[in-house]
Order: sequence, then structure tokens, then C-alpha cells
Amino acid sequence: MSDSPAPLADPHLVFDAAEGRRDLVILGSTGSIGTQAIDLVLRNPDRFRVTALSAAGGRVALLAEQARQLRVRTVAVAAPAAVPALREALLEQYGAGEPLPEILAGPDAATQLAGSDCHTVLNGITGSIGLAPTLAALEAGRTLALANKESLIVGGPLVKALAKPGQIIPVDSEHAALFQALAAGTRADVRKLVVTASGGPFRGRTKSELAHVTRDQALAHPTWAMGPVITINSATLVNKGLEVIEAHLLYDIPFDRIEVVVHPQSYVHSMVEFTDGSTLAQATPPDMRGPIAIGLGWPERVPDAAPAFDWSKASTWEFFPLDNDAFPSVGLARHVGTLGGTAPAVFNAANEECVDAFLAGRLPFNGIMDTVTAVVAEHGTPPTGTSLTVADVLEAETWARARARELSAKATAEARA
Repeated sequence: MSDSPAPLADPHLVFDAAEGRRDLVILGSTGSIGTQAIDLVLRNPDRFRVTALSAAGGRVALLAEQARQLRVRTVAVAAPAAVPALREALLEQYGAGEPLPEILAGPDAATQLAGSDCHTVLNGITGSIGLAPTLAALEAGRTLALANKESLIVGGPLVKALAKPGQIIPVDSEHAALFQALAAGTRADVRKLVVTASGGPFRGRTKSELAHVTRDQALAHPTWAMGPVITINSATLVNKGLEVIEAHLLYDIPFDRIEVVVHPQSYVHSMVEFTDGSTLAQATPPDMRGPIAIGLGWPERVPDAAPAFDWSKASTWEFFPLDNDAFPSVGLARHVGTLGGTAPAVFNAANEECVDAFLAGRLPFNGIMDTVTAVVAEHGTPPTGTSLTVADVLEAETWARARARELSAKATAEARA
């Protein structure tokens, strides 16, 4: 193991364990993680109570419905322009004379909620905009159920400086799997982490065969139902690259001891190989409510949180090596993770811009990683020996986004010429 501090996520340590019902704040409540978390809460009212919700503001009718179902104190939207429609939707949901929840609005609203009075903050926001809420939750001493991997990746040193032992519980299916498997041994017992990948919709295709895949094909994930950005990241395997960086930061395992294997069925969510030769795998049918339940309830398990296997039926589980030529994203992620500093933020920001360009039809599928690779190369090696700040991250992201847009536009113009 390295000489760095204890892992951020450690199943043997539980930060501020609470008896009885836990008060929760859910950030990103109208997204995939948020809606499944609310389903879990509504089925377990004796275990959880939601005090506040945040969302971007594009689905105010759903947000208002969630607020009424959960009887929250506060709702927040990132877009101030969404407030009138949200207020109207709340009036439709609540009875005459019934008090409405407090409404917060603006880019800092989710951050404000993350530091509010509760036991656990579930950060289900997509993208690096989740960094500020992650830091706020940690600074306020809340348990952080972390589904927003980008905040850890772009702000690793910042997060590690604030997080207390056991304060972060991972919600990604892969990291929740590693978290549970690691409970079987000590850090010294661990030889390797094995992160599984479904392979996405294009498993088995060569790089040349990926040149002309369409938006709809890339959004047709074979095993998981997710938002568009995460689905495209799964198609390029950028998501898996980000998860390798996340595993390194969460569990303090060197990059050369974190392996990625393709497992099309998505039954085994990840594995831990121990020094005695044994490997522990965590397996469930593909359903994010299981990992969410770990994030919200650990060290207790939530009964019937997600479906279990029917072992009376035959099934086949397959594992394949990763094709690094067709999917270079994992190797590039290892590179930027090793560089550290602002390199992961550049990688992530450039990818977010390129995914937007692909979804809008301005960039071909292979152009996503080609452009991200070019942006990372231009960024070069970040300075070492200096303390990373939020300002450093934001500056690097701003540059990476602008440069990715420039290179994407150039590629589009050349293709049309």
C-alpha cells in the first residue's frame, strides 16, 4: 500500500452512525439516482426521512410531486428562471392553505442544501458541478453518499483533505461492490481491485467499426437505464476510466493494481482479489437501488432494496479482457490520474463538452476520445508540489471546455469541407 492516509471509503469505519430514522438531503432528485433513491425512501419510511431536495430545474412537475410525497422542508433549483413554474407546480400538488416548502434557487442552492441539518447527503448530481456540494457536505460533517464521481475525480486532494474516516459511502455500483467486498479483509490483505464493465452497446467492435455509430445506437445501453451523459460515457468507457480514478482515490490502491474486465451481463459489479489467492465478487441483478441502499443505510442493510437472483434458473456469466485500442479511455484515465493535479479535471471537462457535441450531432463517436486526448496532451503535466484549490480546478475546467469546443468545431468544419 502507499504511504498516504487511510482510504476515504472504508467499510470497517462508519462515520457518525445513527440509530433510528435518518434525515436525508437528496441532490439531483429528478435524475436517475434521485428517483430511485426516493422510491427506496418511500418504501422504507421507518428508516429514512427526506428533508430537502435539489434539481437542475428542467422537471419542475416531478420535483413538486416528490416534494409533496416526501413532505420536505426545502426544494432547490439551479435555474432561477424555473422558480415561477416550480411554485405553480407546488400549488397544484399541495392542498389549499397547506404550507409550501421553502424554495432556494441559483447555482449555489444545492451547495447550501448540502450543508444543511441532516444525517446523510446523497449527491446524485451529474458532472463536476457536484464538487461544491460534496465539499459543503463534508465540511458540515454530514455522511456523504457519493454518486457524483466527478466531484471526487476533479477535486481529489480537496475532498481527501476534508473527509473524515468513514464519512464517504460510495453509491456507484462498482464502488459499492468494492466497498462491500473489502469488508472481508484488511487493507494489507488486498492484492488487486477488479472493476467490471458491461462493455456498453459497442462491445466487440473495432475502432474502425465505431467511426459511424449514431446517437441512438450509443444511447441504447444493453443492461442499465441511465441519463444520456452517463450512457454515452458507458459507450466510450470513459465512465470506466473515471471509476478507475475513483477507486484509486477511495481505497488508496495504486493504479497498477486496479484492473478493468468486461462482463456483459452486469451481474458482478466488481471484485477484490486478496493476497491468499481468493477473489470476492459482489453480485446482484442490474439495479441501482441496491448501491443506493448501501449509501443511505450502511452499516445496516435495507431489506428488499433491490431484486435478488433466482438461483433456480440457469444463467451464464462471461468475462473478457478490455480492448484498449477500440476504447482508449481507460488508459487515458490512468494517465491523468497518475499525473494528478488539474489533469483529471481537464479530462473530465473536455469529455463533458465532447459528449454534448456528439449528442448534438457536431462530433462523431470516435471524435469524443480523439478530442479529449488532444486536450489532455495540450494541458501537459500539471505542476507538482503545490496545493490544489477550487480556483485551480475551475480555471482548468474552463480552459479545457473552451479548447474542446474549439477542436470539436474544427473537426466538424474539416469533415464538411
